[in-house]
Amino acid sequence: MIGIGEFTMTAKNTTALLQKLRSLMKAKQYIGAEPIQAYIIPSGDAHQSEYLAACDCRRAFISGFTGSFGTAIVTNDIAALWTDGRYFLQAAQQMDSNWTLMKHGLKTTPTQEDWLVKNLPKGARVGVDPFLFAHDQWKKFSVTLSQEGLSLVPTVVNLVDLVWGDERPSPPFDQVTVLETKYAGVTWPEKIKRMQEAMTTKDAQYLVLTALDEIAWLFNLRGSDIQYNPVFFAYAVVSVDTVYLFIDEQKLTKDVRDHLMHNGLKVDIQEYDAIQQFLADLYQEGSGTGKTWISPKSSNALVSCIPKSQCVLQGTPVLTSKAVKNEVEIRGMKNAHIRDAVALCEYFQWLEKEVPKGHLTEISASDQLEQLRRQQEDYISLSFATISSIGAHGAIIHYQASPETDAPLSTQEIYLCDSGGQFKDGTTDVTRAMHLGTPTPYQKECFTRVLKGVISVATAVFPCGTTGSMIDSFARRSLWEAGLDYLHGTGHGVGAFLNVHEGPQQISCKVTAFDAALEAGVFMSDEPGYYEDGEFGIRIENIVLIKPVETKYNFRNTGFLTFETVTLVPIQTKMIEPSLLSEAEISWLNDYHAKCRDIVGAELERQGRLDALAWLHRETQPLG
Repeated sequence: MIGIGEFTMTAKNTTALLQKLRSLMKAKQYIGAEPIQAYIIPSGDAHQSEYLAACDCRRAFISGFTGSFGTAIVTNDIAALWTDGRYFLQAAQQMDSNWTLMKHGLKTTPTQEDWLVKNLPKGARVGVDPFLFAHDQWKKFSVTLSQEGLSLVPTVVNLVDLVWGDERPSPPFDQVTVLETKYAGVTWPEKIKRMQEAMTTKDAQYLVLTALDEIAWLFNLRGSDIQYNPVFFAYAVVSVDTVYLFIDEQKLTKDVRDHLMHNGLKVDIQEYDAIQQFLADLYQEGSGTGKTWISPKSSNALVSCIPKSQCVLQGTPVLTSKAVKNEVEIRGMKNAHIRDAVALCEYFQWLEKEVPKGHLTEISASDQLEQLRRQQEDYISLSFATISSIGAHGAIIHYQASPETDAPLSTQEIYLCDSGGQFKDGTTDVTRAMHLGTPTPYQKECFTRVLKGVISVATAVFPCGTTGSMIDSFARRSLWEAGLDYLHGTGHGVGAFLNVHEGPQQISCKVTAFDAALEAGVFMSDEPGYYEDGEFGIRIENIVLIKPVETKYNFRNTGFLTFETVTLVPIQTKMIEPSLLSEAEISWLNDYHAKCRDIVGAELERQGRLDALAWLHRETQPLG
């Protein structure tokens, strides 16, 4: 899955909004004793979430750009926005002339810190809401700016919220639900015990959790505060003898309250907004409180409450535990992908029949796909907004059709569909590009080179301790050989009925200090692509499970891993140029299609979906 966000071709008029924001940058009651000369508007919320509730879409409101990744910076006379290659086309179309697009990741694009230094005078103050800036990011910015005579300062309130005023959407107050142990595999008290054991290794008395998916996982609870992400707004603190949950009590039903009482262990419910004062109170003078473990990705507002000498600043044990699925979660994820494949087989069979009639559009097609998913057992919602894109729209990597852009599907262009579902037993994410007419030789070559990348990752064998950045070039080799490439990562972690984007593992050409080793039990996407601006987009995405593998030798008893593909949806052979595939690659494809035919075919037959079953058998014939 590449991304979500409402997409429109019309640039938003931001002149009045920027004028009001710039006036607030001089208002002492909001920014402290002195004016600020620049204001940073990050993408995230107070939990540093990737995807947001409507009330937290501040950067989108002020700039018009609705993609999931980006940072806006406004000075007294310039407004600039940084985003990566997934969004270059979208951002250019959504922002008006008040904004300058900064193409993050290109060598010619300055960092945000360097840009601020170049465009601000010595002594300038750069403001930001400290709840929206992760501590590690704050530290990096602050050090760089201070070296150049600038300072990073927290604002008293969020200035964009003041510009937004009464039109800002209200925070969500949906009720939380219990995820039964038959889906979670482990009870929440067992998880708490594991976290407390991990805390002893760091001599930590408290563990602070701010990431919403970590909290949902820990307590075996799910919510709907953020669309497509089954999470709820909360903080949690685990101590050596008490568990605290900071949440609006309106969200807690009797079933949830009963769930949070287990054999004498009870969760202490606190108000959501009390977390900052709670942390500050731990370290009042003379309290003698021990160390507190908190992620460097938590907000600077909260990390700043903990004295440096008492702070264990590392990724939480929940982050790493959540990524490695237990046996119940693994089984559930595989079953969810089978049912998801049933819906997709029905969908693609339906498309073949209906597209030639000339009445389908990107939106009406994706609506049908959602209806088909809804018919499957334990379906809850989409896992992200479906990317249903025809022709040139497929080259806009994060495209989402809107009434303004909704294009008719045809047999003359490539159709790219990136979609997924949230089921009680798992989260799915799959992309297929297909042509319902006759693809050109160039399109077939591009598609086949992308497929070769998919197979290269899927069949990789690598030693334990390998990071995703070491695997990324496997996906790009065939594209590189022809002088082609793509501007997004190759793989992301996937939650178990949680966020479709999950860390800490990833497969990307970007090497960071937070690269995590690939581990057995982690689900990831395998999704290389190729995009021809103004023409077409191709992406093939499967979800894979990392698992141990027996090798002929075992260098220094390291142990080796490989991937098991769990997505079971046919790859259109019409789009393949067989001469570009090796015998081993053809064998992999034929084996994969046989697995789709056997496993998904049995479920299609069980459900009586015979038209889709016939389509599946046709689409999975061996490639000779």
